[in-house]
Amino acid sequence: MKRMLSGLLLLPFLLSAQPMPQKLSIAKLWEIKRLSEPQLSPDGKSLLYGVRTYDTKANSSKNQLILSDNLGKNPKAITELKINANSAKWRPDGKKIGFLSSTDKGMQLFEINPDGSQLTQISQIEGGISGFKYSPTLTHIAYTADVKLDKEVKDIYPDLDKCNGRIIDGLMYRHWDAWHDFAYSHLFIAPYANGKLVAGKDIMEGEKYDCPVPPHGGEDDYNWSPDGNSLAYACKKETGTEAAFSTNTDIYIYSLIGNSTFNASSQNKGYDKAPQFSPDGKALYWLSMRTPGYESDKSDLAMFSFASPEKGVKNLKTEAMPMSKLTTNYPHTIEDFVCLGNGRVVFTSVVEGTKNVFLYDPKSTSPNSIRAITKGDHDFSSLSYANDGKNAVLVGLKTRIDSPAEVFRIDLSKGTDTQISFVNKDILSDVKMGRVEKRWIKATDGKQILTWVIYPPDFDPTKKYPTLLYCQGGPQSPVSQGFSFRWNFELMAANGYIVVAPNRRGLPGFGKEWNDAIMGDYGGQCMNDYLSAIDEVAKEPFVNKDKLGAVGASFGGYSVYWLAGNHQRRFKTFISHCGMFNMESWYGTTEEMFFAKNDNRGPYWSQTGKSNFDASPHKFVQNWDTPILVIHNEKDFRVPLNQGMEAFTAAQEKGVPSRFLYFPDENHWVTKPQNSILWQRVFFEWLDRWLK
Repeated sequence: MKRMLSGLLLLPFLLSAQPMPQKLSIAKLWEIKRLSEPQLSPDGKSLLYGVRTYDTKANSSKNQLILSDNLGKNPKAITELKINANSAKWRPDGKKIGFLSSTDKGMQLFEINPDGSQLTQISQIEGGISGFKYSPTLTHIAYTADVKLDKEVKDIYPDLDKCNGRIIDGLMYRHWDAWHDFAYSHLFIAPYANGKLVAGKDIMEGEKYDCPVPPHGGEDDYNWSPDGNSLAYACKKETGTEAAFSTNTDIYIYSLIGNSTFNASSQNKGYDKAPQFSPDGKALYWLSMRTPGYESDKSDLAMFSFASPEKGVKNLKTEAMPMSKLTTNYPHTIEDFVCLGNGRVVFTSVVEGTKNVFLYDPKSTSPNSIRAITKGDHDFSSLSYANDGKNAVLVGLKTRIDSPAEVFRIDLSKGTDTQISFVNKDILSDVKMGRVEKRWIKATDGKQILTWVIYPPDFDPTKKYPTLLYCQGGPQSPVSQGFSFRWNFELMAANGYIVVAPNRRGLPGFGKEWNDAIMGDYGGQCMNDYLSAIDEVAKEPFVNKDKLGAVGASFGGYSVYWLAGNHQRRFKTFISHCGMFNMESWYGTTEEMFFAKNDNRGPYWSQTGKSNFDASPHKFVQNWDTPILVIHNEKDFRVPLNQGMEAFTAAQEKGVPSRFLYFPDENHWVTKPQNSILWQRVFFEWLDRWLK
């Protein structure tokens, strides 16, 4: 009896020792590790991926390589944090792993054994390299490096060596977050032998073009043929003002046999990117947009066949078939893709607010030869495939609004997915996330708007909650199941807010007509969609309709500014991050003019009838009477700093309660740890001040 009694007395203590569930906090968000670049070994038996850890005190981050055997078992760090390994890749023979790391001579290529032994620096390229790809035959390595081709003032006038002025004769003098540095990113092919990489041949020698294509191109912009005799790459062969108004990026094939180059996509005048050879080398696939100047056009899978692949690409002009687009009749845009062989391709695509995995099979009887592999409310990305003839394995990163990225194995036949990495399991084990609800809301034109509603943890339907309308940027970027480290819906919910995130007009995943509807109509149906969504959710008894806020960035920031002048007293506060405020001054200061011209149907001086310039938020400032937080960054050249300054000045002059949060070292986003934490603190302090 005494032993039983002592056990009963001990039980309350054991129960109290269990960790109590906590809500997601800013501090906890920055503990979460960020997983990237899953890479299957050539035999498909081992998994390599990067795990980035943030040190907020040091205001920095480091990436560590993790390898697990048997696809997820026994994960082991094979590099130290201090090495900060990036762009990791299996060597084609599976015996080494290559990666980039910083040295006093810039980024250089290192190799390491899969067990973490024998770390060796194999390159000493002057100025460093920015990316690399092993040849499948291990005879060469393709790498990218900057080459200075333009002259600075001090090159033209040597006596003015202290002058920092610029002489500018065309547009694109600055791009995204940097002024042009007089250099271009070029592709090099270098012999690879005895574990050493020496300076290679510049296959773009003398050309003032870039590969990867800026501002966001990466190592997907170039790939080897299976026989190692050819290298396909994406390149935009326009400069200056011409480049500013064009999206004509083409796919080129460079042949090591004869040192010749061929344009495989010359008939297409829109974006072409991410070339990838089929496993047998008989075809080249890539992503292609049809409409010139339209950066958010529907992206199709394009193919280029070789009539005689055994001849290499020496005689491409006579041995090649015209390019063809395989998914023209598929209504959605294609993103990540991997060639499986026999004409089959797996890819990710956003459909109705989720990004799932699909299979294109030319022999399939499915509509458009495409069928869904995975299903569910989640996002897949970063696919990796391996097939050694015996085993075929597909993996990818999977996120949800309430879950950061982890690696999942995808069964192509069953459509099931199995988690095989657990880097954040312990960090999030005691965190309770809010419920995510999928709702369809009727728009003013009778169509349905898919809207995500995120509820606070421990949601009580008998209470009334302040509620936020989230306005998406892009303009054509989906509101799907991504896990954001800034616009994190679960963090907003954990701070006591219901979040309403509609897939308004102008977002992909609902067909081309829905995606294109926003062009020339910034202040039209998409704004009605926002108001329809918040008005419908505000009817719920648990929503405090007297405590509504609207928040957003980029085009979402434009939306916030527009709503501030047209909301008819719905909202009690606004937050705009890097938003467009004055469409005319924005048009004259942004850099990629193809976006500005396409979405606005031309410049402001040539408009006839109703236009985006008529809907410019600055034209409704006379109606501003609601507190607003303006956030803007110095290095944002897509939506320049003057947009935030103009908005804040207007609010101040009108006497509207307002605050300006400014970051001198950030671009269109906020990426540095301490800047990000400040962003989140000010964000919630402002919301709490006006909505609680």
